[in-house]
Amino acid sequence: MSSEADTPKITLHWLEKSRAQRILWLLEEIGVPYEIKTYKRDPETHLADPALKAVHPLGKSPVVTIGDLALAESAMIVEYLSEHFGPSLIPTKWKPGCDGKVGGETAEYMRYRFYMHYCEGSLMALLLISLVSNNIKSAPVPFFIRPVTSQISGKIRKGYLDPNFETHFTFLEEQLASAPDGGPYLCGSNLTGADMMLSFPIMVVTSGLGDRGPANMTKETFPKLFAYAETLKKSESYKRAVDKIVALNGEYMIIYY
Repeated sequence: MSSEADTPKITLHWLEKSRAQRILWLLEEIGVPYEIKTYKRDPETHLADPALKAVHPLGKSPVVTIGDLALAESAMIVEYLSEHFGPSLIPTKWKPGCDGKVGGETAEYMRYRFYMHYCEGSLMALLLISLVSNNIKSAPVPFFIRPVTSQISGKIRKGYLDPNFETHFTFLEEQLASAPDGGPYLCGSNLTGADMMLSFPIMVVTSGLGDRGPANMTKETFPKLFAYAETLKKSESYKRAVDKIVALNGEYMIIYY
């Protein structure tokens, strides 16, 4: 584990209305010194500030720089920073006496590894398709074209999004019910980096943005998911991260492009 004295300056390159908030929460949780460099989206296209390409060739956020090292992709950033500065955010890997054996990993660790990649690999893909579908529906087209765009959007939602949302959020509800030690987190009784990864899409769909999630996303249909979102929001490090964004940006919005 790295010490504060031998660690180069850590900078979070934070883009408004993005998933960078998870990394800010992580930095607050692990308690290492860092600075934030903020970037704005283009008000017309909503694309990221081109200046981000000087930090990483993809020009996206979040990006974390540590000296000359530039880390991109949320899961990689969470894993890297947790390994060096926040090992408590990683569940114990091996069952007693099973070090290095195939199948010797703990249930908590296997959940952690799964959710670190499930978030962006499966769940966020659905939310992004939902965003595109909504943009098609609300596109500024002539009035006689609107029935066509509405029909396209409706078919995407009914034929693809709704059944997949139902599958994924039912799965997550069941996973919370079966969490090790009774939860309240996905990997057990302790907060992990995987919870931080899942926080963004879970808070999007439980925060009144119903058109970006399943049509039946309510406390009655998914009580454990709503309770889980509230548990995450109660974290003191999460609250500090939100307060920092409000101070920097004037507001904090759970939204994405």
